[in-house]
Amino acid sequence: MTGMTRQHPTIGSLLKSLRARNDWTLKEMSQRCGIPLSTLSKVEHDRLSLTYDKLLQISQRLNLRMSELFAEDEDVHEQAITARRSIGRIDDAVRVTTPNYDYFYLCPELRRKRMIPVLTRVRAKSIEEFGELVRHPGEEYIHVLEGRAEVHTEFYDPIVLEAGESVYIDSNMGHAYIAAEGCEEALLLGVCSSADEQLLESLMNIHHEETVKLSVVK
Repeated sequence: MTGMTRQHPTIGSLLKSLRARNDWTLKEMSQRCGIPLSTLSKVEHDRLSLTYDKLLQISQRLNLRMSELFAEDEDVHEQAITARRSIGRIDDAVRVTTPNYDYFYLCPELRRKRMIPVLTRVRAKSIEEFGELVRHPGEEYIHVLEGRAEVHTEFYDPIVLEAGESVYIDSNMGHAYIAAEGCEEALLLGVCSSADEQLLESLMNIHHEETVKLSVVK
């Protein structure tokens, strides 16, 4: 033990680190990513967060994968991982809001995670409201923390999970989670895994599609 306490990064600290690595001033960063200087300053000081659309804009303008925005800098010669650890605090999570869910991606600072832990607050109350089933690489485990969740999958009849119950599925199979009848919202703890190193990128692309669908509806 070194006695040093490592602070878990926020979106603000990750963007600040990215700016420092490229030796950009706040003004240069603002010009490059198209986000107002005053907004970036508030984000870096953790007084303001960014929507998914803004994060997507930054990644596109800076020619970075979305997952690269959620990871700390690392040594050029990365050493073998022997004792990684990250505390999953909700205040450190990356939040993505879509028409159906509020996602809280936990432990965002770790690169090359074999699992993606995420808290999900489910708002959709019918499969018609939810829309098309979701598909992405890998497998996922979903545990109901609060409320009741109705699970829809491509090849199985819908099932209702009570708090404390869970399901494990192939994520390539179409699936959706909605709040069960009589339940206003459900809170789920999910763990997604895949051999694909771009799993987080795949999940973020799904969120973008959901956001686009919402904007079209409006």
